[in-house]
Amino acid sequence: MQIYSFDPAAGKSITAYDSKFIISRIVRTPEPAFIGCMHLETDGVIGRHAAPVPQLLLIVSGEGQVTGNEGITASVYPGDAVFWERDEWHETRTTVGMTAIVIESGALNPGDLMQLKVNGK
Repeated sequence: MQIYSFDPAAGKSITAYDSKFIISRIVRTPEPAFIGCMHLETDGVIGRHAAPVPQLLLIVSGEGQVTGNEGITASVYPGDAVFWERDEWHETRTTVGMTAIVIESGALNPGDLMQLKVNGK
């Protein structure tokens, strides 16, 4: 399991065309991708299972805990992006609720555009 950041500090300021916003690049997929939004309510769980393809979970709101093959639990917050390799066993839980975007594709490499969080910070 790897945790990346897509929060504003990881982004780039855009001013072209009189714009004023920050964009945090996430991933480029060379093959088709499934993109969905997951809504976990209070005490929500995505049960432990093996990823059928590489998966990237982008935390948009709320917070939770994730595990990977090693079974080590990490807390995640808005702006975090959790990456699991194909066949990696993992689980996601929240006590307060969480909304997340999931991207699944056979050829995901979030490290191309995002930086890993250092020591979970």
